[in-house]
Amino acid sequence: MAAGLSGSGWADCFAPSLDDLEILARAALETLPSPFRELVEGVPCAVAEFPDEETLAELGMESEFDLLGLFRGVGMTQEGDSAPTGRLPNQIWLYRRPILDYWAENDDSLGTIVTHVLIHEIGHHFGFSDEDMEAIEAEAEAAERNLTRPD
Repeated sequence: MAAGLSGSGWADCFAPSLDDLEILARAALETLPSPFRELVEGVPCAVAEFPDEETLAELGMESEFDLLGLFRGVGMTQEGDSAPTGRLPNQIWLYRRPILDYWAENDDSLGTIVTHVLIHEIGHHFGFSDEDMEAIEAEAEAAERNLTRPD
């Protein structure tokens, strides 16, 4: 047993539900730096247990646990003067079970992992470099610490 933890501290805990993860994702989106957050203003964030079979096949993934999140749609840098008709709206997907599995195997908080996934899905879609995303992530983590720090 980990130092400082009693069995009763975890006895009544449950894994976060789909709704819990969606609330956590919304909170994470609110901590993103303003210019980055504005890129996805109005883009819904949905949470599913796993990616669907079509998505896994499209991305060449063998395991449903290999994908933590996905940005579906067309980025602002890819659109022309007007959006084409007949296209599905942009959407961010987070996959609950793969995220929880990753959380169980690593030392990061669940909030940090969700923020990381959001930043990377949004960032890669809009052509940000890994260095850009690391800077955005550091800024978001600082904002999260400020929100959770006791007065």
